[in-house]
Amino acid sequence: MRKWISFPKQVGKSSRQAHADFPEQAIYEREAGRSGFFGPATHFHHQHAPTGWSEWRGPLRPRAFDFNKLEAIAPGNPWLTPDLLHNNNCRFRLWHCHSKMDYLVRNADGDDLLFVHEGSGHLYCDYGHIHLVKGDYFLIPRSTNWRLEPDETMQLLMIEATNGSYGLPEKGLVGNHAIFDPAVLDTPDIDEAFQAQYSEDQWQVYVKRHQQVSVITYPYNPLDAIGWHGELAPVRLNWRDIRPLMSHRYHLPPSAHTTFVAERFVVCTFVPRPIESDPGALKVPFYHNNDDYDEVLFYHEGDFFSRDNIDRGMVTFHPAGFTHGPHPKAFKAGREHKKKFTDEVAVMLDTRDALQASDEALAVENPDYVYSWQEK
Repeated sequence: MRKWISFPKQVGKSSRQAHADFPEQAIYEREAGRSGFFGPATHFHHQHAPTGWSEWRGPLRPRAFDFNKLEAIAPGNPWLTPDLLHNNNCRFRLWHCHSKMDYLVRNADGDDLLFVHEGSGHLYCDYGHIHLVKGDYFLIPRSTNWRLEPDETMQLLMIEATNGSYGLPEKGLVGNHAIFDPAVLDTPDIDEAFQAQYSEDQWQVYVKRHQQVSVITYPYNPLDAIGWHGELAPVRLNWRDIRPLMSHRYHLPPSAHTTFVAERFVVCTFVPRPIESDPGALKVPFYHNNDDYDEVLFYHEGDFFSRDNIDRGMVTFHPAGFTHGPHPKAFKAGREHKKKFTDEVAVMLDTRDALQASDEALAVENPDYVYSWQEK
């Protein structure tokens, strides 16, 4: 078993505590860390912002995409929606469901995590019926049959755990009821709405396996369960039920906001919270090299105070390999204590393996984002 070469060392002028009480003349802290903030780390204190580059060449760079401008994201079924970011363990899509699905879909490649960015609707699956609203996560186990009847157009972020499954993070010292109590997780029900859709009419199931789609036809509706029992089931969690971990004296790393864990990636949720109030504590996300993970942020709603010119429905993508952190305006506001509370809601995907951006994503990229850290 590999063990990190790790020992505490202090050189030059530095703070005793990460993210707090910086030495004079060094207002910029940079964290170089491994294993997604769980491994060894070193904190550098700089005289200049680590994101103060004047020129950037080559394919490795921070990217921003405006997914509001995407085309071909409302096809007949979700499996025709293009991958926007992907690797061997994860696929990141955005699908617009405009009308009632008169067919079923099934993902035989892995679990699907849906996030309702806009709209609401009724979802029917092997396990029953559930009504989804804006801000809901809905976790669908692999090979579950499902369909949607939207109340209005639904914009759905879809994150596939390819050949894998989702679970909940270990909560350690804070206990099982922290962040969100498992009792807030909802499951579908065999209710009157579900029973009303029993049918002897012909139905088709679009099954995705190895990124290819097969169609299975039944002379009846396969959603005909009269009951079920067990510990494998879809679950719903709304971001409003998440109670984030906080410390008034210490800016917690993104890993503290982990919501779901899969093989070689995690999904985190940033929700409104008070900003640190201790005089010596850092008030904005710290500059960091998360050198083992690619980081993707989908902006759902609110004021994204650490980013300039980023609106809801947009995505930033920071591959591993360089320092990133707050934009100058946000950094200045944090130092001047102008912000007391965050009101942003965002979904973060952190992947251990490099993500590839599709042609569809690159078509809506802002090429100037790499220079957005420059002082205006």
